[in-house]
Amino acid sequence: MSRYRGTHRGRHARPSEGPLTQALGVVRRPAVTAGMALALVGTGAVGVGTNDAVADSEPFTLSASAVSQAALSAKESFADSNRISNERAGANAQRSAVEAKAQAAAKVKADAAAAAAKVKAAALAKARLAASQKAARDQQRASLIAGAQADPRGAARALMSDYGFSGDRQWGCLNLLWEGESAWNFKAENSSSGAYGIPQSLPASKMASVGADYRTNPVTQIKWGLNYIKQSYGTPCGAWDFWNNRYPHWY
Repeated sequence: MSRYRGTHRGRHARPSEGPLTQALGVVRRPAVTAGMALALVGTGAVGVGTNDAVADSEPFTLSASAVSQAALSAKESFADSNRISNERAGANAQRSAVEAKAQAAAKVKADAAAAAAKVKAAALAKARLAASQKAARDQQRASLIAGAQADPRGAARALMSDYGFSGDRQWGCLNLLWEGESAWNFKAENSSSGAYGIPQSLPASKMASVGADYRTNPVTQIKWGLNYIKQSYGTPCGAWDFWNNRYPHWY
């Protein structure tokens, strides 16, 4: 007994996909890459096997248009890769340039700040030194004035600048002048004229314009004498020259 195969088998059975149908997948799938298309060209035929059900199927070959499209796609892909690479390199170069510029600006700013700080520090150090030196001079001056009875010369030299006198020459003239007048004795008194003190004020009461203690305080006498020299002779050397040109000596 023969088996019944049915008369509609051929109509309902799923036909096998032949090589042409498989190859045409590149048309149905837009995502097929240029590399895949070129691979198809290299093989010359795709999907043709010895076990195919249809014996008389012809080998599938890509058309010239498909090959051209694949080549164009590959070229465009290569161009896109180059463009992206170039853009990336350009962006990196631009970023590097911006960073270098920022670093250079930061260095200039830092150098300027360091230079300004250095100048400020130097000025501050100079000011501190000047202040220290002045403080030392003021302390020495105060000490000399305070010790005027023991060292009237030191007190006179410390007070000279208050009247515009400076330098060794003016000091030398003042020293010789008052050495000749009183030997720097704040209690010296001329028995004949009554002139009194280191500058030999005549009368002695003139020195009261500086201080009531003119008889016992050499500083009061020195201040009066320096002012008298300035008003009458201009400088200690002027007074000394006048003193030397008079006999008996006086000024």
